[in-house]
Amino acid sequence: MEYFGLGLFLFAVIGETAADFQLSQFKSDSANKGRTCKVGLWNYSRHPNYFFEWLIWVSYFLVALPSPNGYYAVIPAILMLIFLLKFTGIPMTEANAIKTRGEEYREYQRTTSAFVPWFKKK
Repeated sequence: MEYFGLGLFLFAVIGETAADFQLSQFKSDSANKGRTCKVGLWNYSRHPNYFFEWLIWVSYFLVALPSPNGYYAVIPAILMLIFLLKFTGIPMTEANAIKTRGEEYREYQRTTSAFVPWFKKK
């Protein structure tokens, strides 16, 4: 289980780094000012960086699981998921995006998964 957790950790760090790099590259182009990033991982999730951050917490749980009382490590992973989905993560970011980008962002919401990278909705 520890090796699977370590593999998930590495996958998640690479995913979060890629998402952050893609967003940074998008924002660095002045032609994209006020627009929504829909390139790379952002084409498949509105918040791929949050998704991969959560996977890091899941990987901690998997590494801790074999140890005595390691199952308690699921609590931070669950709390992080709740905060990202219901409080500080997605709701606040999306409210700001709607204010600043309006209908373009609403269309992005209609077609793109909020959290888990997935194929576009029709």
